[in-house]
Amino acid sequence: MTIETSVAGTLALIGIMAAVTLVTRFGGVFLMSFVRISPRIESFINTMASSVLIAIIVPMAWEGDAGARLALLVTAALVLLIRKPLPAIAAGIAAAAVVRYLT
Repeated sequence: MTIETSVAGTLALIGIMAAVTLVTRFGGVFLMSFVRISPRIESFINTMASSVLIAIIVPMAWEGDAGARLALLVTAALVLLIRKPLPAIAAGIAAAAVVRYLT
């Protein structure tokens, strides 16, 4: 399946991605409404969130350029230092932008 990369095609792709995101988010909440949350399931959910985060970060650290590695380093250092993820992520993005601008 191919979609033309015109304005209408781009908007259609954005609409499709938004619909898929909404269906998966609402569908997950709907399905979990039938599951009793035991300590074991709660532990699984908490562990799964960390696993997804690590699955995103490790390839970036392993194969990324200098900007990606510096962004990861700055973000990790600031999260540990100030314990607020949003400013740390913003600083990491800014660090990557500066490195990529200068190189």
